Amino acid sequence: MKTFKTFTGIIAPLDRSNIDTDTIIPKEYLKSIKRTGFGLNLFDSWRYIDSNENTNQNIKRKDNPNFILNKSPYNKAEILLARENFGCGSSREHAVWALSDFGFKAVLAPSYGDIFYSNCFKNGFLPIKLKNKDIDLLFNLTKSNQGLKATVDLEKQFVETNTDNKFRFDIEPNLKVRLLKGLDEIALTLEYSDAIYKYERTRAKMNPWLFKDI
Repeated sequence: MKTFKTFTGIIAPLDRSNIDTDTIIPKEYLKSIKRTGFGLNLFDSWRYIDSNENTNQNIKRKDNPNFILNKSPYNKAEILLARENFGCGSSREHAVWALSDFGFKAVLAPSYGDIFYSNCFKNGFLPIKLKNKDIDLLFNLTKSNQGLKATVDLEKQFVETNTDNKFRFDIEPNLKVRLLKGLDEIALTLEYSDAIYKYERTRAKMNPWLFKDI
């Protein structure tokens, strides 16, 4: 997993609450576990006018001209702005993969679905929790400043727009470290490999019938 670094990107405002994971990436596209190739179908039902009944990604689709991610410069956005309970619904990890594959690195919202929130940290993606009043201000800023940009600094825990509005956020220290070091669950476990090996050697001496070739 890549380390999460400070970056500056365009904010795409998606002024909706309770956006579930099936809306983020519909179930008919969950045919791979490669973590790539899902960005094309991010928010599929909102992003395209026509349906894709056979889910053939090579078919040319008709873009919905009113959907924010089909408009420039938001088609190059790296920060998604949404309302409460973002990522609710099913546990599909593909929702995070689709957001990342499109180009997003972080989401700003007041609250998240619990499983989605956990999945973000397993995939190097940052779900930032901001107060409702801060989210309201950001939506207002995107209306008056097309292509509003913000800098996300995980180390110092702030989001700062190019209009000099600064928002601080809280995050659990262990989750913060995981992103900054680029540690998924396997890599996190391997950090204790010496202690694990020492424990296994000790147990092998105490209960040799439980271990072989150690």
